[in-house]
This record gives sequence, C-alpha cells and structure tokens, in this order.
Amino acid sequence: MTHAHSHDHAHPHAHSHGPSSPHPAQAAPWSILRMTVLARLGAALTVSAGLWAVVWMAMR
Repeated sequence: MTHAHSHDHAHPHAHSHGPSSPHPAQAAPWSILRMTVLARLGAALTVSAGLWAVVWMAMR
C-alpha cells in the first residue's frame, strides 16, 4: 500500500538559509561566560536562594 502526501505549507517561511549562510551572531547584553567566577557564584547563590524561598513558601 502506497501513501503519498504533500508537505506544502500554506504560509511562506520567514527566512531560509543553509549552512553556507548561518544566522549572524547576536550581541548579548550579558553573558555568563564573561562573568568572573565570583560573579557566577553570587548569581548561583541568588538563584538558589530564590528557589528555596519558593519551596519554603509552598510548604507553609
């Protein structure tokens, strides 16, 4: 039994590109890769404290 169907889309694609023309690099306002070790540790502790606050509030 043969099954044939079409993959035509009703909408045009916003853009198309191949490996020879990848997306241009986006300028990031900040990057964890450019943070110092102490800044990363502080950010991790802040996020951890925030998550523990959510857990603590949920258990009340």
